[in-house]
Amino acid sequence: MSDDPNKPERPRFEPEIIPPDSDGQQSGWRNSPSRDARGAPFGGGHGTQRVFVTRLGPFGIALLLLAIAAIVTIILIAAVGAVLIWIPVIAAVLVIGALLRVFRRLGPR
Repeated sequence: MSDDPNKPERPRFEPEIIPPDSDGQQSGWRNSPSRDARGAPFGGGHGTQRVFVTRLGPFGIALLLLAIAAIVTIILIAAVGAVLIWIPVIAAVLVIGALLRVFRRLGPR
């Protein structure tokens, strides 16, 4: 019964664990194309970077709402502009259709 289909498959190889260098960088990453000559990632700073998250005050909330309103206004103007462009096209198609119908009735019998 060694061919049990429910038996989980074992990994084919073990992962390689690369210890960090003396400066704290991974030795395998130093020659990576995404690092500069100093070994800094993407040509940027050293070590750990911090991200500070703070609560929004009344001024920050007002700016956020203003930015959202500006984006919604731009999208609305673009949508209305797209609709306004189609009004003359639809009118022209209707006029041409009406003229063809009139000419078809007046044509030879």
